[in-house]
Amino acid sequence: MVEQEGRPNFPRRELVIGTKEAPPFAMKDELGQWSGISIELWREVARKLGLQFRLAEAPNVQELIDATARGDYDVSVAAITITAERERSVDFSQPFYDTGLGIAVSANSVSVWREIIRTMVSAGFLQAAGALIGISLLVGALVWLFERRHNDDFGGTAARGLGASIWWSAEAMTQASTGHRGPITIAGRALAIIWMVVSIITIAVFTASVTSALTTRQMRGLVNGVDDLQSVRVGTLANSATGGFLDGERIKHRTFAQVVDGLKALEAGSIDAFVYDKPLLAWTVEQRFSSTIQVLDVDFEPQSYGLAMPLGRPYRKAIDVALLEAVHDQNWKRTLFRYLGEKQ
Repeated sequence: MVEQEGRPNFPRRELVIGTKEAPPFAMKDELGQWSGISIELWREVARKLGLQFRLAEAPNVQELIDATARGDYDVSVAAITITAERERSVDFSQPFYDTGLGIAVSANSVSVWREIIRTMVSAGFLQAAGALIGISLLVGALVWLFERRHNDDFGGTAARGLGASIWWSAEAMTQASTGHRGPITIAGRALAIIWMVVSIITIAVFTASVTSALTTRQMRGLVNGVDDLQSVRVGTLANSATGGFLDGERIKHRTFAQVVDGLKALEAGSIDAFVYDKPLLAWTVEQRFSSTIQVLDVDFEPQSYGLAMPLGRPYRKAIDVALLEAVHDQNWKRTLFRYLGEKQ
């Protein structure tokens, strides 16, 4: 197109605007018509600047960034998070929406047996159980040393005596002793008394801790915040800024081509949490998974959305001014409320 007089920084043609589906910021209906928060914002910016344009769809956000960097798109509009890595290859406008990451989890109650198994194979449980077994073996060995020459129950060969003393130690620890045999020396009985008292307290605390952990998980679920992600199966969108955050935090995760694919995996139980931009996550859950998945009332890793342009384009300033005017208008507040229920 031939640009409007007074807008000399734009190409003298119809602009090509890249986008990708990112509900509710960019959505395409069955007729191929685009709508959403970012799309409406761009239309308002284009109206203010007197621009003509056509929308071109990219398959994912990384391709959107790459194509913009190559100059295939004059501007890209969706839910594009501004990051340092992306800033190296494209220019961003002023931010138009501030958000953070969110966590989606299953709305169904946690299986008791699943949590029992998960707890029993956890590092903390195995360490505690190993410590108890180790102490029991040590006490059994000491009892054998004290009793082997004075007590026929622990006498005989080393194998027989050690086996009997270790078995007695385990019985004493679990309060399962029949009382038919036991230490008879002063040192052996002193050790037995100490071991019985210590084992009672230790097992009581251990049992209470395990029961409390299981009850808490059953009531609250596996994941209640970002700190829980280290110990569960996490999913996120492939080639997203969220993946970079999880990598930085050393949180193992699976990637999915679409948000819907990740939420289906969460619904099926193959992952425990799906992490992504909170407004996009909340929208998708509300539209398609409201009965089976919930988005936690937490957000973290603040981020901002912006419009992307090839490096060094002279029209960046004009777009910034028009965008800032648009987001301080009452129409913008109505748009956010219509799509997200937000009052800003």
